[in-house]
Amino acid sequence: MKITTLTAVAIAIAAAAAGGYMAGQKQTRQPVSAPHATERKVLYWYDPMMPGQRFDKPGKSPFMDMDLVPRYADEEQAASGVAISTQQQQNLGMKTVKAEMRHLVSPFSAFATVSTDERNVSVVSAPASGVVSKLFVNAPQQQVKAGEALAQLWIPQWTTAQQEYLAVRQLGDAALTRAARDRLALQFMPEEVIRLLERSGKPQTTLTLRAARAGYVVKLDVREGAQISATAPLFEIASLDPVWLVVDYPQTQAQSLAVGSKMVATSESWPGESFHGVVSELLPQMEASTRTLKARIVLENPAHKLKPGMYLSVTRAEETQRPPVLAVPEEAVINSGESSRLLLATGDGYFRPVTVKTGLTAQGWTAILSGVKEGDAVVTSGQFLIDSEASLRSVMPEVTP
Repeated sequence: MKITTLTAVAIAIAAAAAGGYMAGQKQTRQPVSAPHATERKVLYWYDPMMPGQRFDKPGKSPFMDMDLVPRYADEEQAASGVAISTQQQQNLGMKTVKAEMRHLVSPFSAFATVSTDERNVSVVSAPASGVVSKLFVNAPQQQVKAGEALAQLWIPQWTTAQQEYLAVRQLGDAALTRAARDRLALQFMPEEVIRLLERSGKPQTTLTLRAARAGYVVKLDVREGAQISATAPLFEIASLDPVWLVVDYPQTQAQSLAVGSKMVATSESWPGESFHGVVSELLPQMEASTRTLKARIVLENPAHKLKPGMYLSVTRAEETQRPPVLAVPEEAVINSGESSRLLLATGDGYFRPVTVKTGLTAQGWTAILSGVKEGDAVVTSGQFLIDSEASLRSVMPEVTP
């Protein structure tokens, strides 16, 4: 009985051992699944210089001497922009510069033409109908001084009114005398003629016209012996101090001038001399033939050295010191005609296009009014290729050519 029990126990232990061995053998022999390497699926090949053209097989680009680049199906557009490998960046010669605060000053230089200051042109007209009995200035462009005699007029129609005034004056009635005197003034009789009439007691029918200021005769519309009507213009006299300078300058320098800007002009006729003036007006109309803007400068000319029609070179007297502005190199800006963009390097080989608002361009830098902040790294070389890549991947709206 005891032997039978021991035999049963031995059989049970052997069976358990055999079962464990078989289980271990089963687990050991179970094949281990090796990682299944899958190849990346290529959607198409393309030339980075012509991203809109797609090819169904690799090879050389028909546009440039470079290999076509594959576009994989598992490539996902990163939220931070377009990914460019370090090797591709080197091949494209990409460079970045950080946006920084700079003082931008746009130098201004242009040519201008001297013209008459039309605000200082005076017209000498006939106060009444009569005859030009004598002409002292008988040629256009003739220089005249202030108070210089221009012409002598004979005005016979003043005789009757002057005789009536003398008769009323003898009556001694102050009110009637004052009324008669006012009547003479209403006939455009100068005060000097009325006083001469009162002193002499005889009618004064001759009048000498004089220049109110120094200048030159721009227009002469009368000859000696001619009959003239009341208010007829006889002379136009212009001054040479000051004169106008009309400056033509391109649209790109529209923000370089402002009313009140101090200017300096030089002329080859007077080497070594400078003429100073101030911008008085920015003319509203553009020159259609040259597509240039015009500005009017009032220029001092005390010695009358500058003559209408002369050409001068004009610069700003002093460059306006403006506060620093956020700026990037001029070549970094991509202008599409509808907007301006920059490509920012966001790190780890990613580049993101942003739309910006630009301002003044000077000294090779362009002011950025909005879109980036100081310290942002912008691409200055190779950005057009990345811009094409970004357009292809719809990171930004595709530019219409």
